[in-house]
Amino acid sequence: MLETQSVETTIAGRTLKLETGAFAQQANAAVTVRYGDTMVLVTAVYSKEVKEGIDFLPLTVDYEERMYAAGKIPGGFIRREGRPSEAAILACRLTDRSIRPLISKKWHQETQVIATVLSADLENDADLLGLIGSSSALTNSAIPFEGPIGAVRVGYINDQYVLNPTMTELTKSKLDLTVSSSRTKIVMIEAGARILSEDIMLGAIEFAHKANQEIIDLQEKFQKMVGKEKAPLAVPTTVKADVLSSSKHKLAERMNSAIMLTKAEREAAFADITSDLVEELGETYTEDEIVAAFDAGVKAQLRSNILDKGIRAGGRKILEIRPINCQVGLLPRAHGSAMFTRGATQVLNVTTLGSMKQEQVLDGLTIEGTRRFMHHYNMPPYSTGEVKRSGNPGRREIGHGALAERALLPVVPVDESFPYTIRLVSEALSSSGSTSMASVCSGSMSLMDAGVPIKAAVAGIAMGLITDDTGRYAVLTDIEGLEDFFGDMDFKVAGTREGITAIQMDTKLTGLTMQIVNDTIRQAKDARFFIMDLMDKAISAPRSEVSKYAPRMYKIQIEAGKIGAVIGGGGKTIRSIIAETKTTIDITDDGTVTIGALDVESAQKAIRIIEGLTKDIEPGTVYTGKVTRVFDFGAMVEVLPGKEGLVHISELAEFRVAKVEDVVHVGDEIKVKVIGVDNLGRINLSRKALLDSSGAPAPQGEGGAPPPRQFPRSGPGQRMDDRRGGFPPRR
Repeated sequence: MLETQSVETTIAGRTLKLETGAFAQQANAAVTVRYGDTMVLVTAVYSKEVKEGIDFLPLTVDYEERMYAAGKIPGGFIRREGRPSEAAILACRLTDRSIRPLISKKWHQETQVIATVLSADLENDADLLGLIGSSSALTNSAIPFEGPIGAVRVGYINDQYVLNPTMTELTKSKLDLTVSSSRTKIVMIEAGARILSEDIMLGAIEFAHKANQEIIDLQEKFQKMVGKEKAPLAVPTTVKADVLSSSKHKLAERMNSAIMLTKAEREAAFADITSDLVEELGETYTEDEIVAAFDAGVKAQLRSNILDKGIRAGGRKILEIRPINCQVGLLPRAHGSAMFTRGATQVLNVTTLGSMKQEQVLDGLTIEGTRRFMHHYNMPPYSTGEVKRSGNPGRREIGHGALAERALLPVVPVDESFPYTIRLVSEALSSSGSTSMASVCSGSMSLMDAGVPIKAAVAGIAMGLITDDTGRYAVLTDIEGLEDFFGDMDFKVAGTREGITAIQMDTKLTGLTMQIVNDTIRQAKDARFFIMDLMDKAISAPRSEVSKYAPRMYKIQIEAGKIGAVIGGGGKTIRSIIAETKTTIDITDDGTVTIGALDVESAQKAIRIIEGLTKDIEPGTVYTGKVTRVFDFGAMVEVLPGKEGLVHISELAEFRVAKVEDVVHVGDEIKVKVIGVDNLGRINLSRKALLDSSGAPAPQGEGGAPPPRQFPRSGPGQRMDDRRGGFPPRR
């Protein structure tokens, strides 16, 4: 029997348990986290080999979903887990962004943290346990980690904050907020909200931070029981202080001048300066030492300009937003399109509308169902002027796409009022800071250009932070690439004029104070309003109609008990309607039928057929039907798809018919009248009832149509061909 050690506490009425010793004994640290019946194993391992020349943290974080955790067998031909799901990638990013800034900057040994979901109870999301387990595993390991940190999820239900809401409760919540924090600082924020005020959001963050303290207590108790001594840090390769001072060039002036240029000009100037330095000092220092020293010099100069002078890269002020340009309707055949340009950042967003049948099927570890609103993000290499291999979207692309989707979802109309599947694609054409927020802005305009009746426009802004050792700080509005690279924070806020819809924050520091979080969120509100004013000039409201190239969607309601009549045996009936009318038809279990067509006529034709199938056939009703079978005693006529009635030989004509084929053949279309429906539902039809005494069709049309042309009376042995009348043959 393996010896195990564990600690536990109660969080939101459920037991949170940390345990070690049962699994993965060869890992440097392994912790099993259980909350309800959800269990996650988290391991932390580092390479003992110290590689030369590494001056960064080589950290890899993986989140592994195992379908057996929920009692499922993976789909597809292979029947095993493959590429991580979108949910797994987002969970991985949640953990990575929380733990990375807390591992010592002097730690340069390869490190890997893996969270494996062992059990999923479909109520307690495993992503939160993966984050807590990662913190505990690193805290207990020999890896120098400045933790532990706690992590909780906060909902907002009935105007009350709810700690760690279940998946069922989240469906009723106006907020889905995840916060990881240390004793005194906020480390990471991820939030989606249904348009909540800044005050409510800040209150939720504070609520989460307080709840995290109990989880930190639990991990510290666990560390005292099983924690390992921290490994010694390798002596880092330091930048020699005299590298730049050895240069005879006026470096400070040149660096400062370059920082004030536009992105393209600045990069060219930086390249010239480093080239001159390498040429001048190459015999004394290595190129890596020179480049590292130059980067340190630029970072110091940038921070000094901001904190001492209030001047940013490009000469902007602290609150100043780069020039913005908004355009809509750029692509002639797209259902909706818009482009948002902010400085050197440019994103094109395209909206495509489809039928409800095109919803994405979700088959993840804990989620089953469909998704009708999707946002996908692409960032090709040319957006940064680089040459790279193009491939499948990476974690960054998945994360940016999900963030913009979360920001826009609260304003998207429900399918009852707008029965479309909606897909947005953001193409980052040029990148220099916050393409994800540019995706939100362009996505909002693109939806309006497509005629999607969204509740309000949504805009997003990325905020930055510059600090120093004395405690001074400056929150920057609209950070660009250089400020993101050398800065301390990336804090994205999106929302409408009424409130926030999404937040994503990560930092390079060990965390942010609540004061900085408060300042950032309130400063972002002003920026959001400024951007929306400019967006309104391009398009201020959704177009009155969807694009002429988009399908038209219609909804009707039928009795749930008559769904089978529309579908038919093996789907034969519904397929025939789709083929005949060139439409798409989707039916839900409650009898809601959604018809999609490229023109109104096709949709109305499909609606008439479906209504005919679901309405009771009553005596006296007239139909144009097709002869499907011929017997000695009469002919079977399909009056509606899947519904046939018998025209007895005596009801074929007003005279005596010796042989059915003398009057009708299989494939003929004839007008018939319902003369009776027996207690078994069998339909009796008459053709004779629609003929006058001369043997010609009586002057009455179906559905108000003009009466058919008159035909000579048919004698014995002659065929009456109604297809020559005023009703075209059915296709």
